[in-house]
Amino acid sequence: MRRYIIPVIFGLAGAAVLVGLGNWQLERLAWKEAILADIRARISAPPTSLPETASIDDHRYLPVSISGEIDETALRVLVSQKQIGAGYRLISAFDTGTRRVLLDRGFISVNDPLPAPPEGAVEVTGNLHWPDERLSSTPENDVTDNIWFARDLAPMAEILKTEPILVVARKMSVLEPGVTPLPLDISGIPNDHLNYAITWYSLAVIWLVMTGFFLWRTRQAEKGKTT
Repeated sequence: MRRYIIPVIFGLAGAAVLVGLGNWQLERLAWKEAILADIRARISAPPTSLPETASIDDHRYLPVSISGEIDETALRVLVSQKQIGAGYRLISAFDTGTRRVLLDRGFISVNDPLPAPPEGAVEVTGNLHWPDERLSSTPENDVTDNIWFARDLAPMAEILKTEPILVVARKMSVLEPGVTPLPLDISGIPNDHLNYAITWYSLAVIWLVMTGFFLWRTRQAEKGKTT
């Protein structure tokens, strides 16, 4: 029996570690779901006026309502939509009369020409956003050909002569033909903790099965020696 003690201990200890990792992922899942619920509530809250000094710490996802005119120049940010394909987000300057901010108007197909913005005053309801889209693998923006690969607020604001504040449109008083708003939601925020937990629990089961198989093979080898 002594030769079985170490494999049994090793098998149970390994399974316990894997189950512990699965339990930790479930705790992380509950934590992440609480964060997502808070973000969802903040996104869908009643809109307010644009804060005088907007900051990422205090005003991330803040719903705002602004009124003014959209400048003609639009920067194109390359994106891809499921079941639609490649296209561009249109980022334009929005002039309220007293301030100029960046406006994410929405999505156009990659083959569509830049549409002219609505004329005259437009009311926009949207959310403040500070997107973090630039990775080490993200190409540099092609400013000359007006193809951006991330919504880099500082250089965009410099080109369009606005504050480095982005409002992502949810609804506009005037519809833009061919432009589909891409309002903020939580779909782009990863939450894979349940999958991770299932993986760890599955590995724990496999570990125990393999331990049992090893013990069985050892037992069968002993029987062969005694016959």
